[in-house]
Amino acid sequence: MNPLNSILGTIITGFVLAIAITLAIGTGTVNALELEVWFHVLSGVVWIGLLYYFNFVQVPAVGNALAEANDGGPGPAAINKYVAPRALLWFRWGAVATWLTGVGALQNLTEGGAVKAFTLAEGMQVIGIGAWLGTIMLFNVWVLIWPNQKKILGMVEATAEEIAGAKKVALMASRTNTLLSIPMLMCMTAYGHGLPF
Repeated sequence: MNPLNSILGTIITGFVLAIAITLAIGTGTVNALELEVWFHVLSGVVWIGLLYYFNFVQVPAVGNALAEANDGGPGPAAINKYVAPRALLWFRWGAVATWLTGVGALQNLTEGGAVKAFTLAEGMQVIGIGAWLGTIMLFNVWVLIWPNQKKILGMVEATAEEIAGAKKVALMASRTNTLLSIPMLMCMTAYGHGLPF
């Protein structure tokens, strides 16, 4: 039985390999901060990976499919019916998991770390700015992108005018998140490695 034949088998095998590496070369003690950071990065890869997928792949592909639909092309139905709802499920819950594990990591970083980060206390400004950018992005996912995507995908009733408005709001919120992800990721890595300049 090949674990690579299913996504669940692949993920479980990845965790087993990570645990084996930890047991082989780890210290033998639980490092709560690293566990939190590891889960933060894993969920962040899901969230930001899907954000980039939507902006770099899906939106342009749906635009092309719409343009070709009148010429006998397939149209965007397959993407909008099968791909987008599943991707949006992972996207929005990846955002929640990333934010929660990020706050947990901040709390494990130093006593009162989350409060220190969000109040931009001395020594926590860079990672605090990253945390605020991530919080704005989480807000955009749940308050602007998801409610409007439900209209666009026909999950809730909406008029043609409401759908047109929803497309604009969802796109601008998604593009805002793409923009914010660049300095946010820099701030997150800069805490441990310093700013690039």
